[in-house]
Amino acid sequence: MDHQAALQQLLDRQAIQDCLLRYTRGVDRLDRELLLSAYHADAIDDHGAFVGAPAAFADWALPHHREHQRSTHHLILNHSCELDGDSAHSETYCLYVGVNRGGSIDLIGNRYIDRLERRAARWAILRRVCVVEWASSLSGESALEPNMRAAVAALMAGAGVSRDRADLSYRRPLEIEKPRTDR
Repeated sequence: MDHQAALQQLLDRQAIQDCLLRYTRGVDRLDRELLLSAYHADAIDDHGAFVGAPAAFADWALPHHREHQRSTHHLILNHSCELDGDSAHSETYCLYVGVNRGGSIDLIGNRYIDRLERRAARWAILRRVCVVEWASSLSGESALEPNMRAAVAALMAGAGVSRDRADLSYRRPLEIEKPRTDR
């Protein structure tokens, strides 16, 4: 493979990885626009209890997360990708952590099996199947020692934490308003 072809393959793989991360960030931040940017408009998503178009998926998933969880993390893990011109097939492991409003924590190990296409220089999901391999739940009791629990509580109550575009991660440029140490 020549250098130009190898470089294009790396660029394609990175664009696909960026697409997958737009999806996870969009779901976790309850950002409909960002979530939809990971899909082509004619895509189909099969999440077991839901099978349909991206906009309908967003209308199904985001209100559920907003109502039932205080926080969610869709953590992308192992990722394999086979490129074939303007098509790609990928398998991406995901660890879902949902902190429920009642205090319990849901853990789900799943995989996203995706067919992606590059259209007009943009990689996006065309077909997705979410395969759940295991699910578990934890009680809401904290195992943290008291000082660490207080520090974590302060971080969780900190300014800028929001499950929408008011979240700190959207601020440009990022600034820290005031020092919180005595140093």
